[in-house]
Amino acid sequence: MAAMQLTASPVTVSARSLASLEGLRAASSAKFSSFGTLKAKTFRQSHFRPLVVKAASVVAPKYTSIKPLGDRVLVKIKEAEEKSMGGIFLPSTAQSKPQEGEVVAVGEGRTIGKTTKIDITVPTGAQIIYSKYAGTEVEFNDVKHLILKEDDIVGLLETDDIKDLKPLNDRVFIKVAEAEEKTAGGLLLTETTKEKPSIGTVIAVGPGSLDEEGKLQPLPISTGSTVLYSKYAGNDFKGKDGSNYIALRASDVMAILS
Repeated sequence: MAAMQLTASPVTVSARSLASLEGLRAASSAKFSSFGTLKAKTFRQSHFRPLVVKAASVVAPKYTSIKPLGDRVLVKIKEAEEKSMGGIFLPSTAQSKPQEGEVVAVGEGRTIGKTTKIDITVPTGAQIIYSKYAGTEVEFNDVKHLILKEDDIVGLLETDDIKDLKPLNDRVFIKVAEAEEKTAGGLLLTETTKEKPSIGTVIAVGPGSLDEEGKLQPLPISTGSTVLYSKYAGNDFKGKDGSNYIALRASDVMAILS
């Protein structure tokens, strides 16, 4: 690039001020022994993107209903204090924290190909678990809701114990194997040094996925199988009994162990 040439010269800076990159004049330059000469004019505003914080869209009181379209569903988000005292909705890591809610409205479904109509299978009133980063949050009647696609729903929860989760579509629900307590040399591992397991036992499977003709294709994984799965896939859960669980797509399962 014309604005950068490698040099082994010492660090020199010629500019009236280093308080702001935007304050560097076009003729000013900064030389770095490792990176070369950087022209001030090469720094553009697009290089410095502002932090964007997404907030819930507020629906004005004059609107009395929300009707999701297509394969979307409207979910009333369950308040944190209403969650189980057993902590079954708390994940092993904050990054994959799941969410719970109640389906209050559904769309008309989607069309595969030109004529095949697929209805939404999740009924209104169902308690569901979905990924933290799914959907768009809206505030309606002073209550937080979420509009998301049916495919973003991890599963149905019919009891207060996460082990009874019923996965949807092409997802599988796995009880994670216990992490190794010792190294190969016999040294005890702390909680922070234990390697995250990627092996577990399948305890529930979804009905499968639909092909291009709308026909249901069962999953090639059965309950009771011990599987090896991608280490950073899916959503993590902790059960009432302290056991760890994970819900992920069948495509994230790499092998069946025997």
